[in-house]
Amino acid sequence: MKKLKNLFTSEAVSIGHPDHVCDMISDRILDACLREDANARVACETMAKDDFIILSGEISTTAHIDVEQIAKNTIKRIGYTYTPRVLNLLSKQSPDIAQGVDIGGAGDQGIMFGYANTETPEYMPLAITMAHDLIKLATKLREEGKFLYAEPDMKSQVTLAYEEGETTKIDTMLMSIQHTEDYQEKDFKDFIKNEIMIKIAQKYQLNTDFKILINPTGKFVIGGPEGDAGLTGRKIIVDTYGGYAPHGGGAFSGKDPTKVDRSAAYMARYLAKNIVASGIAKECLIQLSYAIGVAQPISIYVDCKNTNQVEQQKIIDAIYDHFDLSPKGIIEKLQLRNPIYSETCNGGHFGRKYLDSENKIKCSWEQLDSIEIFKQLG
Repeated sequence: MKKLKNLFTSEAVSIGHPDHVCDMISDRILDACLREDANARVACETMAKDDFIILSGEISTTAHIDVEQIAKNTIKRIGYTYTPRVLNLLSKQSPDIAQGVDIGGAGDQGIMFGYANTETPEYMPLAITMAHDLIKLATKLREEGKFLYAEPDMKSQVTLAYEEGETTKIDTMLMSIQHTEDYQEKDFKDFIKNEIMIKIAQKYQLNTDFKILINPTGKFVIGGPEGDAGLTGRKIIVDTYGGYAPHGGGAFSGKDPTKVDRSAAYMARYLAKNIVASGIAKECLIQLSYAIGVAQPISIYVDCKNTNQVEQQKIIDAIYDHFDLSPKGIIEKLQLRNPIYSETCNGGHFGRKYLDSENKIKCSWEQLDSIEIFKQLG
């Protein structure tokens, strides 16, 4: 009988990708507000095309910030050399929304998902973890001057083969990396294969005989916002679980933690990770849903994909008993009023212990400090 072979693919993009350029600008504006005003209400959307940036959305804050300069500085920090023109269309938060948030309610209605499994030590799916690692390594080598000809805009895809009775194998690795006009194609592609792709495969002790695709169109000179328009929140699957889990549709970047699109998604990840790390399940999906202006979630859903060692109802009851899932409760539990968001899109929002290279900014939603709550259910 032929063995069942399933192929699954996840992708990642660098901060030089036009959509992540916009994500980072939006979050840098959010952080600038939070540094001066911890209670700032921010919903900042960014669009980028060529050398033009449009800022829109709503901000209510006592902070005095120069949003246009933040946008320009972000472009420079990412590695682009041009100075953009900036159109600022930001306004204040609608009083209709504010009246519900002021009393501790959610800043919007919506559904949010959190997920964890045992495929990696970070309790993240393997394909998305490897896809991010490819981008992180390529970006690091470019910034260190070791990756010749490379420019900031990069994409990766990892396709894994899951076969019955056999360990996971890499089927395909794909990288599309922007480069200078005068690049040496063979040297460039050999470097990607040997110093990036194979290194990541070896890191996970996986096969190195996978199929390789590098810049399939032939060349990739025009990149970033010059090559394609960018928008905040258009890489929500890249930012989360790479397609392994559902997504409620709400983006994270540019939103302060009263917006449950962000804070409740972080909390759902925190719960799922602690459940799996406790040993009572090998996989866990959590859905939370909220109504605008209402503090507590209107539903909690838990699905351990038949890997749970205890009844799922006991897990749900433990969540209700031990965790305050109101926006205020989540913000306090995960300390989300701090200016920590600028680098969240640089490598995904989940599966990272720290957000910065200096290891000073912890991802509070990745902490494993509630394991005992779930372990005692067994």
